Amino acid sequence: MIAEGLSNRRIAARLHISPSTAGVHVSHILTKLGAATRTEAAAVAFRAGLAGSGPDER
Repeated sequence: MIAEGLSNRRIAARLHISPSTAGVHVSHILTKLGAATRTEAAAVAFRAGLAGSGPDER
């Protein structure tokens, strides 16, 4: 969902969790990937084949 460009609020809505919980999970993902930004995390995910090829891949 980070690679889709979703905000914490939209991630939270999709997962039925609070936005602050989504933010904590996003922070943990960034840390585990060694990414400084959401954009960098998305790039890592695309390179690793963990995300689709673009916005139409859902």
